[in-house]
Amino acid sequence: MHERALENWQHTHNFSVNNEKGKQRTLYVLILTAITMVAEIIAGSIFGSMALLADGWHMGTHVAAFLITIYAYHYSSKHADNPAYTFGTGKVGVLGGFASAIALAVVALVMLLESVHRFIDPQIIQFNAAIGVAIIGLLVNIISAFILKDDHHHHDDHDHSHHHDHNLHAAYMHVLADALTSLLAIIALVSGKYFGWHWLDPMMGIVGAIIITRWSYGLLKQTSPILLDGSIDEDYQLAIKNTIENDSDNRISDIHIWKVSSNHYAAIISLVTHFPKPIEHYKELLSDFHKLSHTTIEVYECKDKPDTSH
Repeated sequence: MHERALENWQHTHNFSVNNEKGKQRTLYVLILTAITMVAEIIAGSIFGSMALLADGWHMGTHVAAFLITIYAYHYSSKHADNPAYTFGTGKVGVLGGFASAIALAVVALVMLLESVHRFIDPQIIQFNAAIGVAIIGLLVNIISAFILKDDHHHHDDHDHSHHHDHNLHAAYMHVLADALTSLLAIIALVSGKYFGWHWLDPMMGIVGAIIITRWSYGLLKQTSPILLDGSIDEDYQLAIKNTIENDSDNRISDIHIWKVSSNHYAAIISLVTHFPKPIEHYKELLSDFHKLSHTTIEVYECKDKPDTSH
């Protein structure tokens, strides 16, 4: 008898972001970026431009990041209902975003070190050829940004859950970082050709490294609290507590609320009361708290006599 109706008390544990269009468009960007990466690294080495070479290296890390993004989508979808994962694979995309942020930080460090070296040991730059390749790189980055940005806004209009797709957001940030380094390379090369400011080439490498480091830090701040089971904001948790405690003589003895994906929270709440009610009653009290996707409530009956002095 209980087995037939068991599904009435079961919860879904699939909190993954299933964004097939985002996966497909990331693949397009991966191909464009890989081709441009090879061209810029070869051109930067031949023509002697640190800014162009740095942009090519930067694109190389983004190719790795896009592979991470695509793999995260694939793995998350494939194992969405795998019972080996307690709350599903909702954090796989977040982990992909975190890994991409680390990749951004690494390339920023490499760019910084190489740019400092070019200050000490400057090289002859073939400006015309280097500028042409840098412009092509910028155009590819702009096209890639529109590919990923269009997908992001499309889902914002129809499904707000994709607004917190950290995996896709990380890919988009990588493209923007690429566009920035391409633009800085063009500025440095044009200035070197027409004004003789050869020092600007390695300087732009340093500027790009600093900006990319800031983007990396921002992405780490977004993803790391989710991976570390960061709690919901204090005001939201206090509102939940007040809602339960304002009903009868309930007192919350223990409460844990944490993210199980980029935009889903799970909660375990223990309460003590002299007048226990069915679990459904307490879940109904929390029905307006839409951030809670999976709630477990423990009810303990207090054996002491209730205080009626008030």
